[in-house]
Amino acid sequence: MKILLVNDYATPTGGAEIAILMLREGLRSRGHDARLLSTSAEADGAYNLADYNCFGTISSFRTLLQSANPWAFWQLRRTLAEFQPDVVHVQIFLTQLSPLILPLLRRVPSLYHVVWYRPICPLGTKMFPDGSLCQMPAGQVCYSKGCLPLHDWLPLMMQMKFWRQQLHVFDLIVANSEAVKCRLVAEGIEPETVVGVGVPIRPPRPPLSSAPMVAFAGRLVREKGADLLLRAFARIAAQFPQARLLLVGDGPEREHLKNLIVELGLSCSVAMPGQLPRPELERLFQVAWVQVVPSRWEEPYGLVAAEAMMRGTAVVASNSGGLAEVVQDGKTGILVPPNDLDSLADALLRLLCDRGLAEQMGAAGREIALARFSEAAFVDRFIELYQLLLQNSMNIGNNGERNGRNNSASEPGR
Repeated sequence: MKILLVNDYATPTGGAEIAILMLREGLRSRGHDARLLSTSAEADGAYNLADYNCFGTISSFRTLLQSANPWAFWQLRRTLAEFQPDVVHVQIFLTQLSPLILPLLRRVPSLYHVVWYRPICPLGTKMFPDGSLCQMPAGQVCYSKGCLPLHDWLPLMMQMKFWRQQLHVFDLIVANSEAVKCRLVAEGIEPETVVGVGVPIRPPRPPLSSAPMVAFAGRLVREKGADLLLRAFARIAAQFPQARLLLVGDGPEREHLKNLIVELGLSCSVAMPGQLPRPELERLFQVAWVQVVPSRWEEPYGLVAAEAMMRGTAVVASNSGGLAEVVQDGKTGILVPPNDLDSLADALLRLLCDRGLAEQMGAAGREIALARFSEAAFVDRFIELYQLLLQNSMNIGNNGERNGRNNSASEPGR
């Protein structure tokens, strides 16, 4: 098959980007011709790995570009004519490529893999500025609650309206978790199946032997809860001074977190090495007793938790969103209420004080990750869905019609 993958970014700097690049390589290793169309956005400082590129930006001009990116339209039109893919797989398009590309997909079997809340929320988080979760559809509330300033609200509302009008171009919509699926269904978008992101199979970490260490990996933004983790760890350090915390990642909260470390007296206990290459991250995380995902928002999936389980590391995570589907409470880790400082500190202390429990949960996590979260299973599942799309397209072609999304399509084996 010839598969065109479409994603706003093609630099290996985030979970969604790593997943789409991994999918391309997995498809190619199975003999398929898979190519990626993306933008030049965020290419500085990280190698852009797209096969086809168009203009993108992270400047203030981005709001207009999200609404209508003519460069993306022209590039996709050229690519469809030259490459002539059998299937188009769209992952993220609302932050750079814009819905302007969607009418071009009307005559090509197309799949949309929803990996976050951006199709129903201009911020992608379904969270208000005060930290409370949003249960309302996008609209006036996005301005009245302070999520968007007026100059952003107007073009993004137009974007959301046009995107909804073009929803029918997708023959199949797939969510990356049941949590995302439920959110979408509540707002009138109905994914037909769920495919979580796979992770590469890695050798298991060695037995725990060094000083107890907590590991965190993620973008340093408020919704990820790194500040909450630092306050919880301050309580642990007071009782367990030999414990250490490693915060890996970068983002707008970096300076605030560095100041908080000093304020809490944790300068000797916490390391912040910034964003690390994957081999270096894996080397450092090999000795972690527990990996923590203290997110305030409802994580759409929980890729870092799946990666930790594949490594054989116990996980402490917020009991919300996709994390509650990845981590099995009491078996592969401990789930705690989001934004609950006491519960987070207690869960971490429980594992740091019990090497045997940390080893037991880590081993159980690896076993489940190998069975459920492998990269191979992720790629194979999408190949099944592509074949389904092609079969349905041929059936529709034999009937002399193609009316966009085929809501009667059934999954293989159903």
